[in-house]
Amino acid sequence: MAASTPRWASRPLPLRVCGLGRRRPSPGSWARARQLPEPAGSGRSLAVASGGPGAAGADRYCVELLRKRDYEGYLCSLLLPAESRSSAFALRAFNVELAQVKDMVSEKTIGLMRMQFWKKTVDDIYSDNPPHQPVAIELWKAVKRHNLTKRWLMKIIDERENNLDDKAYRNIQELENYAENTQSSLLYLTLEILGIKDLHADHAASHIGKAQGIVTCLRATPYHGTRRRVFLPMDICMLHGVSQEDFLRKNQDKNVRDVIYDIASQAHVHLKHARSFHKSVPVKAFPAFLQTVVLEDYLKKIQQVDFNIFHPSLQQKNPLLPLSLYIQSWRKRY
Repeated sequence: MAASTPRWASRPLPLRVCGLGRRRPSPGSWARARQLPEPAGSGRSLAVASGGPGAAGADRYCVELLRKRDYEGYLCSLLLPAESRSSAFALRAFNVELAQVKDMVSEKTIGLMRMQFWKKTVDDIYSDNPPHQPVAIELWKAVKRHNLTKRWLMKIIDERENNLDDKAYRNIQELENYAENTQSSLLYLTLEILGIKDLHADHAASHIGKAQGIVTCLRATPYHGTRRRVFLPMDICMLHGVSQEDFLRKNQDKNVRDVIYDIASQAHVHLKHARSFHKSVPVKAFPAFLQTVVLEDYLKKIQQVDFNIFHPSLQQKNPLLPLSLYIQSWRKRY
């Protein structure tokens, strides 16, 4: 279905989303639903550690890694206060290093070795003895500068390690738990970089992280399909009578789009809940949440193509994203 003629058109999106098993709403609505109970250590990293650029080029390495592998995170980090920017680059580069492991190794054992390397690296960082690896060096600086909580860094590693198996999420809650331990933990650390200690900000970060994880899973579905992998929650697929083979064959039937609708709707709910804390969250925390611009952009686009996860427009970069992020930052909103 062409993006120019979306099935749903005009009515505003409500807070809640429809329950599983119900039809997608009439044109223009996400409708209401019940609450559903959310890429990196490469070979290059090893080369760098043994003889690549030293501490002098570590900051540039992190920036370039982000620009190439997490462009949206790179743009969001650019809009942080100047005194926090280099630490945010290091933190996101660390996340990229971990996220890449799953795609860059051919055997789980190698992936586990990479994760063990990063566990030891974090231990060494907190012992003031970081390895000669650019991301590790910059992360050590960030930890020293902002007294970052070790627990959040380890949570990200542990969850990425547990996710090395090529298995679909059993249910939406399992996907959300993964997102909480990875994306939300990343946001908790970003808040620490900004010097924010606030319960409302933490609640917003939790919901934004879960929305981020869900959207990331959706966005990666076409790519994973080319490698004959499907990670979408099995309970929702089974509820609509959809098999993994339907996604591998790029089936665009209504029941397939219903699966995508249910999953996207849960991301929409988390985004709405995060914004419900807007008046209680310190303004200084808003820059940490600029990723909501990216999430909202994707959710709007997938609605416009009637939840066809394989529509080409969903794989295209938004050339106006830098401007949208800047405007949101200027308006002091998330």
